[in-house]
Amino acid sequence: MGISRDSQHKRRLTGGKRPHHHKKRKHEMGRQMAMTKIGPKRIHPVRCRGGNMKFRGIRLDTGNYSWGSEVCTRKTRILDVVYNASNNELVRTKTLVKGAIVQVDAT
Repeated sequence: MGISRDSQHKRRLTGGKRPHHHKKRKHEMGRQMAMTKIGPKRIHPVRCRGGNMKFRGIRLDTGNYSWGSEVCTRKTRILDVVYNASNNELVRTKTLVKGAIVQVDAT
């Protein structure tokens, strides 16, 4: 359990340090990002709390995109990652993340 979503490590509002009263718990666990690339569909199932499943997209080639001015939403093919405000490396490596500007197929 390396990645943690706890608030133990944070300081108090006054700036003082909080005492550590327990070690890391499983429900505080976080996971590495999927780093989804453009390519033929490859999805890995991940077991979550309560035995539920989440699905990590390792590679994707299609997505559900909306065209605001034309008021239409279609499942279209992803061609390229054009811009990402958070990191230029994600554009260079063509990584699909939330908020990335992508070029989609016109049909």
